[in-house]
Amino acid sequence: MSLNQNDMSNNLAKRPELDELPENFTSILDNVSAISLSGEEKNKYLQGQVTCDVNTLEEHKLLVGSHCDAKGKVLSVFRLIAEQQTLLMIQPNETIEKSLTELNKFGVFAKVDIEQSSHAIMACFGESIGKDLKRIFTVLPDELSPTVTNGSTTLVYIAGQQSRYLIIDNPETIAEFQLTLNLPAVSSKVWDLIEIIEGFPILPASAIQHFVPQMLNIDAIGGISFDKGCYLGQETVARMQYLGKNKKAMAILQGQIETPIDDLTVEKQLGENWRSAGDILGHYISDKGHCYLQIVVANDLEENIPLRFKHQPSSSLSMMELPYSTQSSK
Repeated sequence: MSLNQNDMSNNLAKRPELDELPENFTSILDNVSAISLSGEEKNKYLQGQVTCDVNTLEEHKLLVGSHCDAKGKVLSVFRLIAEQQTLLMIQPNETIEKSLTELNKFGVFAKVDIEQSSHAIMACFGESIGKDLKRIFTVLPDELSPTVTNGSTTLVYIAGQQSRYLIIDNPETIAEFQLTLNLPAVSSKVWDLIEIIEGFPILPASAIQHFVPQMLNIDAIGGISFDKGCYLGQETVARMQYLGKNKKAMAILQGQIETPIDDLTVEKQLGENWRSAGDILGHYISDKGHCYLQIVVANDLEENIPLRFKHQPSSSLSMMELPYSTQSSK
């Protein structure tokens, strides 16, 4: 079953099920922004602050990484692109302020300007969304060249089970693109749903500086370089990798909520008792009560162990298969 365009356009705040999404659709991401770095030392500076190898950005065009504090605890998880003469660290709004503050602490000693970007970002989804985008853009990004520029507009291709593009420009131009495409428009919460399904960690404000990158599977999605040299928090990240110190990983859960609940605490069954199963990151709950969760759990959590919401004891949650292996190589 698919919602028609009028249904979707008239119900932007609603949260559809996965199988209710249109074939192709758009969403202006009011829950996502970017940190902008400019200046002649922007690459050199950022290289010493994040887990990915910024020096390879020109070759790869799109990088995934995390920004950590000196203890190796994650401040933000981002996608990094070069836009005009600027680097953009694209990430949820919730992590912008803290990450920006920490970057600026050390940025005063380098020739770099760091601020929150004023760009708007629109996501375009769907198996044949490229055909719609070609009505506007002559060149589209792809898996080999994931970032391209069309005039003032930057387009980013995100590979995965669900085809996605990001369109980045000023808010007025983005609004015009959405009108021109004339596709069903959905709530930005659907972006979170796809991120969860794809296994890309959504770090809420409550989880900032709580986890090392490997606990969020950032190594598994190619967001950590172990050859790049020194960066903030590197000692902790390397110790986790080479000494086998990490005992946690991110998992995906799905289930059904019978009645709305504010506290999504998840429990696991141990004999006749129930204990906390882990820490919730991103979550999505459809209007019909189907929920998808990212949760940081112990590495040895059994796949078939009974799971439930603490405040809804009759609920049942199950683990979904990640779209990648968490057995990273050194």
